[in-house]
Amino acid sequence: MPRTHDIIVIGGGSAGYAAARIAQAEKADVAIIDHGPLGGLCILRGCMPTKAMLRSSDIAVLIRRATEFGLQTSEVTVNLPAIISRKNRLIQEFTDDRIHSLTSDRFTLYEDHAHFLSPTDIQVGPIHLTAQAFIIATGSVVTRLPIPGLEETGYLTSDDALELTTIPESMIVLGGGPVALEFAQFFSRIGVQVTLIQRSAHILSDTDDDLAMPVDARLREEGMQVFTNTTIQHVTASGKFKTVHFLHKGQAQQATATTILQALGRRPNIDGLQLAAAHIETKQGRIIVDDSMRTSQPHIFAVGDVNGLHEIVHIAIEQGEIAGWNAVHRKNPPKHFDQRLKAQVVFTDPQVASVGFSEKECRQHGVPYLVASYPFNDHGKSLCLGETHGHVKVLCDPRTGIILGGHIVGPEASELIHELITIMYFKGTVRDLQRIPHYHPTLAEILTYPAEELSAQLPD
Repeated sequence: MPRTHDIIVIGGGSAGYAAARIAQAEKADVAIIDHGPLGGLCILRGCMPTKAMLRSSDIAVLIRRATEFGLQTSEVTVNLPAIISRKNRLIQEFTDDRIHSLTSDRFTLYEDHAHFLSPTDIQVGPIHLTAQAFIIATGSVVTRLPIPGLEETGYLTSDDALELTTIPESMIVLGGGPVALEFAQFFSRIGVQVTLIQRSAHILSDTDDDLAMPVDARLREEGMQVFTNTTIQHVTASGKFKTVHFLHKGQAQQATATTILQALGRRPNIDGLQLAAAHIETKQGRIIVDDSMRTSQPHIFAVGDVNGLHEIVHIAIEQGEIAGWNAVHRKNPPKHFDQRLKAQVVFTDPQVASVGFSEKECRQHGVPYLVASYPFNDHGKSLCLGETHGHVKVLCDPRTGIILGGHIVGPEASELIHELITIMYFKGTVRDLQRIPHYHPTLAEILTYPAEELSAQLPD
């Protein structure tokens, strides 16, 4: 006889744990399946370890800039094993806390691989389980792209880079997304000669180009070679050196280094789940869901990276909470994910943070908008800090002034964006943003300048 639970959550990362927590709070008998290691992508190999490492390289750059602020220091020496050791200590604390939660008596935890037998049955190692509802939260894995010679030559993934204790002599980074850029700048700042190769016309290809350009400029200022608009042809090796052959604006080019970091993205982790047995529809390798996180089977939900909508942990958590509630209350009107407030941050220097619509998305969806921006190099507090790369940008409805999107590339963008998120949460306008008191001198008051410009363009 199969064991029965009300809700079975497959995956104990941020999305899965959020779903399980909400379902259990709604009095459901919840089982979590996770083959380990316990903790989830964000804690073990994503958000937390990368930010711990980036803190070290950011401080190194500030020390090197000391003379700019009238200070004298000795030369900075990088101890990569010590950086990794600090990261590991922090991550162990976060991991222990998550493991404590997963193994509490609130849930039944199965530490094994799982696959569907039918829409209502699942196999976990030797154990047969059934449930009233399932929530798939198995995350993502590194994409393996068929670049001739790359597998034979060898490379690091972002997972490998987190454990590297020997500083490479030189590095080629393949990719221009958030993961590629954060690692590329980290290694560049600890003394590695880095070449970055990006396929699209500009780095951060999903964003507006004016948000990517200040980051591109900063990377080049710091000595990184950056190639955009490329086509990778093949990879070769000679001794300890590896060479990437590519076309750059139609011209043959090559880059050589001792190490290649393959950061060309991740894909939903659905291998081995046997989704076909559960009649769950997929498209281009991701599980299709609606805005209530339901799959093609109304009692099966999919949240986080596995549905391919947004590879962002706070959104994964929100999706998990929605699915956890909907899975328990399947006969009630469902809760829905609000795309209007989607937000993303890239922790480069300068940071890039966005919420809501970009200009590119407005044009794509035919959404009318007004836009205004203001540069950090003309703002008092950022000049005092010596942080003058980038700008802020606000989009609003041309009739009502309701803010449609906000974008910041510059100092503390990851913190500043929350003022715009808050105003948008309450469906506020640029006039609200303009009128809210802002302390002087602060970075936050820069947001009032585009708000003032946009307010002047609205109808009375």
